[in-house]
Parts: sequence; structure tokens; C-alpha cells
Amino acid sequence: MYNTDIPNREELPSTAKLIRSTIIAAIVALILLVTVVMPAEYALDPTGAGRLLGLTEMGEIKEQLADEAAADEEAQMVAVQSSSDQQETEAVQPEAEEPAQEAAPEPEPEPEPEPAAVQEQQASEPAPAETRWQDEVRVVLTPGEGTEFKLTMEEGAVARFSWVSEGGPINFDTHGDGGGQSISYEKGRGVPEDEGQLEAAFTGNHGWFFRNRNDNDITLVLRTGGDYGQLKKVL
Repeated sequence: MYNTDIPNREELPSTAKLIRSTIIAAIVALILLVTVVMPAEYALDPTGAGRLLGLTEMGEIKEQLADEAAADEEAQMVAVQSSSDQQETEAVQPEAEEPAQEAAPEPEPEPEPEPAAVQEQQASEPAPAETRWQDEVRVVLTPGEGTEFKLTMEEGAVARFSWVSEGGPINFDTHGDGGGQSISYEKGRGVPEDEGQLEAAFTGNHGWFFRNRNDNDITLVLRTGGDYGQLKKVL
């Protein structure tokens, strides 16, 4: 049965053309690897193109999820081992003798009440400036849900913060990015609250990524103050 003509030798691509096509394909693959695959999969962005395309942040979130999964597995193994060790200790530990009763300490004298004028003055004094906040946000996270907040800051600027997770502890990652740079300041797992100061290592966006790993909804309350431009929700 007739299917097609057999091409002539002149119609076949030359060796030089095949080599040139192979080199071009390799260069294109290398460019895609550096500008797309590495930022999106591994949060590595040597050219800065991934940050412009929004792929580097995708890679950072993937890395955070992978770290959280690995830490969850390690925590479960430690919990099982600790439970086993505790059971063995209780099986061989003799009953402890009851300690001898100690003499009750003498009660300390109660402090004298302050005069009414002093109490009124203390109540009327305003709160120190350090405890006042410029912004406060409150967000509800369902099980497995994450959110991210960033402060726009200049290099060397210092911002104060305080956050609390109502309904259960939370995982967090304090980090920053900007101008092709990125940094991780601190990470925590199962933390109910935190407060302190955040100093910008470079000009850019600096803040927190939170994820709810509980089986129930939690309410995150974040308060910020100090030297920064604005507080914005990224995710």
C-alpha cells in the first residue's frame, strides 16, 4: 500500500542544523529553568525575574508547606517515643515517700493602701506611647488556611508588633523581601502569641505568614506600630 514518498537526502536536515537546533533548545530550557522553574518550585531567583512574575512567592509558600509537613511528622515521632519512655519509667519507678510537712510560713503583712489622691492620679495618667498601636487587624482562619501580612519599611526601620491566636496556637514565619532580596527572621510552630520588634534588614516588605493547623477555626489578632509605611494583606 502506498503511504508517502521517501525523502531525498537533500531534504533531510544536515548535521549542522541538528546541532544548532539542539543548542537552541538547551538554551531555552536553561532560561526557563532559571526564570520559571527554580523560583516557582524552590524559591531560588538568581535573576530577579521570578519575583517580578510572582513566582518566587509561590516557591516560598511551597517551601513553607514542605517544612511544616516535615516538622509535623517529626513531632509525631517524638510524641510517640516520649509516651513510650514515660510508660516504661512509670512501670519501674517506686512509690515516692510522702515528704515531711513543713512549717507553714508566717503571713506577710498586707501593704498599706495608697491614698485616694495617688490612686486617682495613676488612673488618669495616659498609657505610655510604646503601648499604642497604629494598625490592628482581625481575621478568622479555617483549619489549614493561611494568611500573610507585610509592612512596607525602609532599611534599618524598626516596627513594634503583637499578635495573638484566639482558639488555638498557630504556625508562623516572619520574613521579608524586596529589591531581589529575601530573608527569614524567625519561624514558630504551635505558638499562641508573640510580641516584639521587627527591624528591616533592607528596604522592602517585611511581615508574617500564618497558618492554622488546628481542627477548628481560630481568630488571629495582629497589632503593629512604629516606623513603617503601611500594613497590607498579601495573602
